Amino acid sequence: MSSEPDSALTVMLAMSDASRERVLIPRVRQRLQAAATVLPVGPGTSFLADPAIRAALPEVDVLLTGWGCPRIGPEVLDAAPKLQAILHAAGSVKAIVDPAAFDRGIQVSSAATANALPVAEFTVAAIVLAGKRAFRLAAQYRIERRKADPHGMPGNYGTTVGLLGASRIARMVTERLRGFDLQVLISDPYLTAAEAAELGAELVDNDTLFRRSEILSVHAPLIPETVGLVDARLLGLLGDGSVLINTARGKIVDAEALVRECVSGRIDAVLDVTDPEPLPPDSPLLDLPNVFVTPHVAGAVGNEIARLGELAVSELERLATGRPLLHAISPTELGRLA
Repeated sequence: MSSEPDSALTVMLAMSDASRERVLIPRVRQRLQAAATVLPVGPGTSFLADPAIRAALPEVDVLLTGWGCPRIGPEVLDAAPKLQAILHAAGSVKAIVDPAAFDRGIQVSSAATANALPVAEFTVAAIVLAGKRAFRLAAQYRIERRKADPHGMPGNYGTTVGLLGASRIARMVTERLRGFDLQVLISDPYLTAAEAAELGAELVDNDTLFRRSEILSVHAPLIPETVGLVDARLLGLLGDGSVLINTARGKIVDAEALVRECVSGRIDAVLDVTDPEPLPPDSPLLDLPNVFVTPHVAGAVGNEIARLGELAVSELERLATGRPLLHAISPTELGRLA
């Protein structure tokens, strides 16, 4: 008796072996195999270089992609005439999905929401700790070998938190901050004042955001317009003793300007991303007591990665039963993605 599912969908896995093991843990793989026929072959560095993969593409209905997926360009799309959907078990699809896929009516979905959740959790934790200046005080305790005096530190009651960008992560952060006695500001050119109010935040422009925020968290996508967006002028608008948090992309913040501000001791920084990444061993940011650097761990790591596979397989199950995708990406969104 065949063990293959009774399904009209044929799925090709397009991700590295390492990604497949981390994303498709046993219980997720069981759901995948119950929802569709999974081909035993998948691309390495190219869809078209391997004859077995090239031969299988005409029968593929769904590409389940992930980290390590080669770019899906027009030539691949030509070789897969039955392709209905690209379901990405990772974050941004911008680097792998050619816009031609949308022109052909192919649905595209991303597990970015599943990857956004741990970033939002990390950011909220960073905001709460930064409100007490816990990172600076801990460093002083370690360096001076004596208990630092917390008096004069601002605390979290009534603190103004600014979010640069209304990304899905920023929206999750805003939702979770509702349980705290904080004032939340947000700046985003695509957000209306009514939408910001619905999120529980006040919409302001970038200058106002930096002037008023005691803790400023970066959530903009890295696109040409945002490279170096947080420049020396904007950083200079932050008040003395403010904290900059960056869990987005290092290049959004002018690296030299940030170093100058942190070396002066005027502001603190919590950086999960840097420019360059990793930082050179002699970077002053690694030694300053007012800078807390983590090695790009805010996103899904360890057991959190299984969420990405679960989301992608949930989308496949919806597709198999004729329901609309919950995490579809539109052509317009593709241009604004990081």
